[in-house]
Amino acid sequence: MTGSLLFDPLVPYPLLVILAVLTVLGVVLALWRGLSGWAMRGLSALVLLAALAGPAWQIEDREPLTDIVLMLEDESASQTVSDRPEQTRSAADRMAAEIEKRPNTELRRIRVGDGDGDSGTRLMSALSDALNEEPRARIAGIIALSDGQIHDTDRAPELPAPLHLLLSGRENDWDRRLVVKNAPAFAIIGEPVMLSLRIEDNGAVPDGVGPMAELQISVDGGDPDRLSIPVGQDFDLPITLPHGGRNVIQFLVPVADGELTDRNNSALVQINGVRDRLRVLLVSGQPHPGGRTWRNLLKSDSSVDLVHFTILRPPEKQDGVPVDELSLIAFPTRELFLEKIDDFDLIIFDRYKRRGILPAIYLDNVANYVNGGGAVLVAAGPDFATADSIYRTPLAPILPAEPTARVIEEHFRPEVSEDGARHPVTSGLDGAGEWGGWLRQIDVLPRSGHVLMNGIEGRPLLVLDRVGEGRVALLASDHAWLWGRGYEGGGPQMELLRRLAHWMMKEPELEEDALWAEVQNQTMRIIRRTLEAEVGAVTVTRPDGTTDEIPLAEVSPGRFEALYAGPEIGLYKLSEGGKTAVVGLGPAAPREFEATIATQEVLAPLIVPLRGGVFRMEDGLPAVRNVREGRPASGRGWLGLTPRETYETRNIRQTPLAPAWLVLLLSTGFLIAGWLREGRR
Repeated sequence: MTGSLLFDPLVPYPLLVILAVLTVLGVVLALWRGLSGWAMRGLSALVLLAALAGPAWQIEDREPLTDIVLMLEDESASQTVSDRPEQTRSAADRMAAEIEKRPNTELRRIRVGDGDGDSGTRLMSALSDALNEEPRARIAGIIALSDGQIHDTDRAPELPAPLHLLLSGRENDWDRRLVVKNAPAFAIIGEPVMLSLRIEDNGAVPDGVGPMAELQISVDGGDPDRLSIPVGQDFDLPITLPHGGRNVIQFLVPVADGELTDRNNSALVQINGVRDRLRVLLVSGQPHPGGRTWRNLLKSDSSVDLVHFTILRPPEKQDGVPVDELSLIAFPTRELFLEKIDDFDLIIFDRYKRRGILPAIYLDNVANYVNGGGAVLVAAGPDFATADSIYRTPLAPILPAEPTARVIEEHFRPEVSEDGARHPVTSGLDGAGEWGGWLRQIDVLPRSGHVLMNGIEGRPLLVLDRVGEGRVALLASDHAWLWGRGYEGGGPQMELLRRLAHWMMKEPELEEDALWAEVQNQTMRIIRRTLEAEVGAVTVTRPDGTTDEIPLAEVSPGRFEALYAGPEIGLYKLSEGGKTAVVGLGPAAPREFEATIATQEVLAPLIVPLRGGVFRMEDGLPAVRNVREGRPASGRGWLGLTPRETYETRNIRQTPLAPAWLVLLLSTGFLIAGWLREGRR
């Protein structure tokens, strides 16, 4: 229990001051006039003023509160290298035992892991949360067990007590790190793109480590290429992307002897391969109402270079005009179909028929072009069913359907087939079932490939096929243009033809038989697209070589998906049904491993102001002492805690020092004494 004197005035303080001033003036006046009772009158007034001040003796029943010590234990990824986990755990347990032995002291152990995403060690955020939960007046000290690599010092709170750092790691630690300084998100297929790399050595690098290091480079998990690059210098490396879509490039530096960790010796870079310009050759057999459809579609895409070859005057037409006067320049057919045919990504034959303008050797070269990886699309008109059909040329072996010589001239509405509902070219087209009609279809018999759309009485209308390394498509009607004119409400003409052309040019998002993954943080969405009704489980190979079998569920026709959370950062390989894919999880260079050498520099601005200390765990733990607030809180082999001497008041009792009867008795007595003294004169 503790006692104290306090005042609880019965009147406001200003009024009490005024009364005190008037009392003093009255006493001075009495003294000046020579009144002998001035002292008694003054004492009477003083008693009244004291009574108005409300003096009381307060007794508090106090219970002392314990001091609180916060101990932050860094368990982030950078603390898992070498022997730091055991080193930190042992130091934490011993320091906890030392603090818990102290009287009137409580310990709060706070474990700090990695932040969300790639935000690194959030030690200051954890400290701020802990201070919000505890009375700051009871905090006697803060102890952090860490390698000092903190990534949220900008969120450091105002510290109520000294901060001490117990530093993990060893003084002779050294580490080699691979840094990708510059990597574009997109690059043009077939053209080199420049990446900037750097290999850095940090810490106590041994004398035997040379100035050069080996760098291994692999694309999509393939066999690596090796080269030697200098350490400590920026290195520009040209990379050529082999295909469109996502290219996963892995850079790896082999582990050196004595290196702290290999977690920062590799980096994953994912670059989307795009085509610079798509080159298309459009061969129109004769002018017709839909002849402008293909031209408008291809010219509307700024990334397409179009060469349009139109036969305006067939050889059988005799009008007396010399052939050499039919064009301003001679059309370079030999150059296009023999010498530079491989420069084109797609060749379209729109209502073309044999007229002797393109010799058989040219068309035979087109067939070879498809087998070598090219693409041909045939938009068939009535001539496709005649003896002059393009099917009666060297192109026949690569075409997916054979004409029956029948042209059906009647109204029908195109419909998506069962395979078409699963194929990305035709699945999900707007307004399916409500499209406008077409008026002509060429009757064909499919020989290979997949029928995506049907016409009259279920006859094949759109057939797609893969031939060799290339692709072929046959549209058995020349009336797609009716959709563009809004006939009977029209249909998705431009979208269908755009998808068809881009599938022919092997755009990754339109592959009907594909396996890939979409990544968000450490979770991937595995996607398998196929025309088959069922698929097997996807085999996921982790960076450490272990595998998981992940079953897929069909989410829409032809599309199967599953979610998979990767347990670690790195390159994952996926495989199912002969299809493979690679995907990188996590950042190209995890923030936790950008710097792995233990340091006190990051936390120094927080330690120095309150005179905290830094102690290496490998040198032994410091002793714990009490220090007064404002005094140095660390020294050689010791750290200090500041006792707070806080308490909780359980009960309060107040006893008035001037009860009314006493005030009345004293004030009256002094007045009477003064009056009697003055009366004797």
